Amino acid sequence: MLQTTKDEYVIGAIRRGLEGAGVPVEFSKGEAGRGQHEINLEYTTAVEMADRNAVYKLGAKEIAHSFGRSVTFMAKYDFDDTGSSCHIHSSLWSPDGRTPLFDDHDAPFGMSETFRHFLAGQIATAREFSLLWGPTVNSYKRFQPGSWAPTGVGWGIDNRTLGFRKVGHGAGTRVESRIPGADANSYLAFAGAIAGGLHGIRNRLELAPPYAGNGYTADDIPRIPWNIADAIELWERSEVARQCFGDDVHHHVLVTAKAEWQAFNRTVTDWERRRYWELI
Repeated sequence: MLQTTKDEYVIGAIRRGLEGAGVPVEFSKGEAGRGQHEINLEYTTAVEMADRNAVYKLGAKEIAHSFGRSVTFMAKYDFDDTGSSCHIHSSLWSPDGRTPLFDDHDAPFGMSETFRHFLAGQIATAREFSLLWGPTVNSYKRFQPGSWAPTGVGWGIDNRTLGFRKVGHGAGTRVESRIPGADANSYLAFAGAIAGGLHGIRNRLELAPPYAGNGYTADDIPRIPWNIADAIELWERSEVARQCFGDDVHHHVLVTAKAEWQAFNRTVTDWERRRYWELI
C-alpha cells in the first residue's frame, strides 16, 4: 500500500486523464513487479474497448513522460521480474443488450450451454491464435512456470496457473483469458477471443471439466508456445485461423510476425556479447 501511495502522483494523473478523455477507470492497484501497476478500464463493447485501450496506452506514456518517468507495456522487461499481461474478460448478450447468455444458475458452475461452447472454442484455438496474444519476440519470455503468467491451455474456476478462468456470477458471469500480454494489439487480441469463442459455439464444442491441479507442472494439457517461431508455425498451418479471419488478415498477421522474427535474428544482443566475447 505504501509503494502505491509513493507512485500515486503518476497513477492518479493517469486515472484522471483517462476519465477526462472519456475512458472510464474502475480502479487501479499496485502489482507484484517493481514499478508495476494495474489499471482496470470499465467494460464496454469490443471495438469501443479496443479504442479505449489504445487511448489508455498512449495517455499513460504521455502523462508519465510529463513527470520525467517512463511507462512500458513490454510483456517481460526483466526476466527476473513479473511480466505484464492484458487479461481479456468476455461475455455474450442478446442483441438488445438486456439478457446475458452466459449465466445459468441451475447448470454446473452457473455456466450456460452457450458459455461452455464459447470457452471450449477459446481453449481449442488458443495455441493456433498465439500470435494474437503474443506478437513480439519478448512476448514469449513472459510464459514462465510460477510467474503468474499461464503456461498451460486449460480452464478452472479460480486457478491462476491456467490460461482461462470462469469468473463472476449472475449477469457478471464471464470468461477471463489470462494468455495475452500487455504488448498485444487490443483489436487483434479481442478479435481472437471472439473468433475462438464463436468457433466453439458454431461447432458445439464440448468443454472438459475444470482442471484442478497445477497448470505449470501438468503434463496432460496443451502448452502455450514458448517462442515466436513455434507460434508462427501454428498460425501458418491453422485452417481455423483462415476460416475465422480470411486469407488477407491471416497473411497480414503471418507476415508481420515473420518480420519480427527476422529482425531479431539480424541483431546481435548484449547477452551474446557478454556470453561469447572472450569465452568462445
